[in-house]
Amino acid sequence: MSSIRYISTRQGSREPVERLAFQEAMLAGLARDGGLYVPETWPSFSADDLRSWRGLPYADLAVKVMTPFVGDAFDAATFQRLVRAAYASFEHAEVTPLKALPVDNLHLLELFHGPTLAFKDVALQLLGRMLDETLGRAGRKARIVGATSGDTGSAAIAAVRGLKSVDIFMLHPHGRTSEVQRRQMTTVLAPNVHNVAIDGTFDDCQDLAKACFNDLAFRDRHRLTAVNSINWARVMAQIVYYVYAGLKLGAPDRPVSFCVPTGNFGNIYAGYAARAMGLPVDRLVIASNGNDILTRFMETGAQTMAGVVPTLSPSMDIQVSSNFERLLFDLHERDGRALARAMTDFRATGTMKGTAAQLMRARSVFAAGRVDDEGTLKAMAEAYRDTGEILDPHTAVGYAIARQRRGDPAIPMVVLATAHPAKFPDAVERAIGRRPDLPDRLTDLFGRPERCMMLDNDIGALRDLMDTTSA
Repeated sequence: MSSIRYISTRQGSREPVERLAFQEAMLAGLARDGGLYVPETWPSFSADDLRSWRGLPYADLAVKVMTPFVGDAFDAATFQRLVRAAYASFEHAEVTPLKALPVDNLHLLELFHGPTLAFKDVALQLLGRMLDETLGRAGRKARIVGATSGDTGSAAIAAVRGLKSVDIFMLHPHGRTSEVQRRQMTTVLAPNVHNVAIDGTFDDCQDLAKACFNDLAFRDRHRLTAVNSINWARVMAQIVYYVYAGLKLGAPDRPVSFCVPTGNFGNIYAGYAARAMGLPVDRLVIASNGNDILTRFMETGAQTMAGVVPTLSPSMDIQVSSNFERLLFDLHERDGRALARAMTDFRATGTMKGTAAQLMRARSVFAAGRVDDEGTLKAMAEAYRDTGEILDPHTAVGYAIARQRRGDPAIPMVVLATAHPAKFPDAVERAIGRRPDLPDRLTDLFGRPERCMMLDNDIGALRDLMDTTSA
């Protein structure tokens, strides 16, 4: 099989230009020039391909969708084994079940049936297994450094806890996650797990993680890899559930739209990838909370950094969306040098202004909207009243914006349900007057001992910690 190669969104801004195989891109995480890896070309699925996949179990569909991306990184039997093992860890037989709602031709795609009750499990349960397989074959070890606004951390830790080939350092913003989110990370006491609370915002955590990768000597010394959505393998695995939902709703013979609550743009970018590969996606709707840099771009064509505002949907409390660079690469006609200059200017000035042509191209695929905390609570209450569904605050943002930006009512609109409501019990109780129950496997969460380190927002302190922690 001819393998797809992976290039940096900033290709050509430094020498030499890299064209990596899948396993190389997966282990690298972030490109050495500071860019993000994307496929050099998109695989293409025909209408006949899509029709032939209708009715496949989720894991079998996942193998079909992802095989062109992994190429010869794994033989067919090994890849199938890894995929099936990843999704055997989910509590629902369909992995990501799709529910029809009795309003506005809306559907809810439940992505929270994995070990940590968030959509991040869909990719990370597989990524952890792929990393362990790849490193084990080579007799190598690696260190993960990542940043989380709440859900990535627990999902990544659950995916690699106890592995001998991987240590993980997960940074989260102190006091800015829900208690359930924090405890799902800090109560994992495996020796290869290191939780670090940063005195700052998620954007500060993300900047620290990127600084570790951009210090090439430090990166090489610690053999760093990433599990944030900057890692292409994360996006690849998320493409599958867009195809799964589309097929359930009649694709390729019927278009479908998706509304995605997103802060870092990785989840909705997977929908963009599915569209590029042949899934008939009518529109992708970005749902923002008060931290709305993505929505402001779709309205004005400009990204302007602003302070992060804490909200009821903390996983979206982000003002610099890393994965948006992947879309910007296409909007810059895949000119890596031009994008590298634009990203440097963005960091220096706090603003990036797109051209009219770039904005028009973005709007041909994406729509966007925002709701504040009051609107989020209202959406949670309305969804419970009108559909009987208890939504977490992130999914509620998506539900509200899906109804605002509905488009053609004949085209089904899928709202991505990104987290179990029990991860945010205080917000749910405010909205509907009752607290959601944690699944049985987590009922003792609040009694488990915690382990976490506190650090200032300082790259030197983080480097010192990692340098002095035994591998």
